[in-house]
Amino acid sequence: MSETIEASNDATVRLLRGDNVRIALRDLPAGAVLPEGIRLHAPVPAGHKIALEAIARGGHVRKFGQIIGVALADIAPGEHVHVHNLGMPSRGERLPAGQVASGDTEPTGATFEGFVREDGRVGTRNYIGVLTTVTCSGTVAQTIADEVERRGILADFPNIDGVVPIAHGTGCGMGRGLGMELLQRTLWGYASHPNMGGVLVVGLGCEVNQLPLMMEAFGMTPGERMQVFNIQDLGGTRATVEAGVAAIAAMAPGVNEARRETRPASDLVLAVQCGGSDGFSGISANPALGRTSDFLVADGGTVILAETTEIYGADHLLRARAVSEEVGVKLDELILWWEDYVARNDGEIDNNPTPGNKRGGLTTIVEKSLGAVAKGGTSPLVDVCRYAERPRNRGLIFMDSPGFDPCSITGQIASGATVVCFTTGRGSTTGYKPSPCLKLASNSAMFEKMKDDMDIDCGGVLTGRATLDDLGSQIYRRVLETASGTETRSEALGYGRNEFVPWQIGAVV
Repeated sequence: MSETIEASNDATVRLLRGDNVRIALRDLPAGAVLPEGIRLHAPVPAGHKIALEAIARGGHVRKFGQIIGVALADIAPGEHVHVHNLGMPSRGERLPAGQVASGDTEPTGATFEGFVREDGRVGTRNYIGVLTTVTCSGTVAQTIADEVERRGILADFPNIDGVVPIAHGTGCGMGRGLGMELLQRTLWGYASHPNMGGVLVVGLGCEVNQLPLMMEAFGMTPGERMQVFNIQDLGGTRATVEAGVAAIAAMAPGVNEARRETRPASDLVLAVQCGGSDGFSGISANPALGRTSDFLVADGGTVILAETTEIYGADHLLRARAVSEEVGVKLDELILWWEDYVARNDGEIDNNPTPGNKRGGLTTIVEKSLGAVAKGGTSPLVDVCRYAERPRNRGLIFMDSPGFDPCSITGQIASGATVVCFTTGRGSTTGYKPSPCLKLASNSAMFEKMKDDMDIDCGGVLTGRATLDDLGSQIYRRVLETASGTETRSEALGYGRNEFVPWQIGAVV
């Protein structure tokens, strides 16, 4: 939004002329003077809001040119605006699909170096995965991966990026309803993922999520690069570990035959996500990533936006970009399902922002959602899909998911995302094998503090050192480089083994 910033100094920024708050760019003391001549009543932390006018109780607070909350008490000019005096507004007006024109980003003709798979999809990494049907086979999967590394099984196969154990905490004590459907669809999404050159699936044998049932449901056929074992059938842990190591050694030569080749950016599937957000995320990193999303969509690629609970309150703006009323209705139905779901579980969608988000300056879910939606840029919304469902179209897709980042990204990768871009203001530190994850810092202070974890500093937008177009282009170049094999910070640190978190829903019995 740097192109639309109305007025700024080194200490604060007002995003749009109609906004009645400024954002502190650094910690400000009581008595500090804003460009309008208004003095601060009390200290205001970086990322937080300051009133620019008197706002009566019940009056609207505006940021991003949108209503983000309702004053819970009279607010004076120069007063800190946050959870103590700002509450949730009413929902935004439902707009017809196609009401908002999309951007006019020109194609760039970008390419990357990827692995073309038998089904025509293109991977950005070449891993062997060890998947599990149930939590009880998780230790065996981890041990198989460790043993392959310890014995140097892959030392002579330079085109294999490694072995990824995919363990989780479910698969039994569950019925055969929606929870089972989500788990099996997620596992199949990983088993058939273009970043997996080979797969071993390990079950226990007595779990509810039976291997034969899953294989039948998704047409899984064992072969040279897909092996399936049950621990109980093979005679226990040690026997299964040895069988698993032998299976990976046998499939490694074939997996190693994969070679990168030049492919158009249209073959990329990018997951866009935010976590540990702060008051700067919706100003710098998220809209900059939105420009990257527009570049990729213009080049014919696919962008998956997710986290239904973190578009809540801004969903009417996303709906207005839907290519058809049918797509708009799909989005409406997700929102209604979530309102009912959290009500049945004695929750509220506005239990987000998290405590960390609030310390960073975010007050209501509407404020957070307006910033979160910016990751999707301005392109038309071509479809809405279920959690872990493979998109049927290319372009900007919305995938249903919770706002819990590992769970949401697990679904995006199962849907086919081959690269992840993750914006953060507080400093999230996860990674998501088999897909590489780029970390985008919303502010320079956190980037400098956590340099080992962050890939790109988006803080220049806040100080005028960079425009959103410039930064969006920089991120896009890094996405293409990453897709072509360049290691990300989270990969260098070894992240990605523990972040497989399928969405668990339904009764545990």
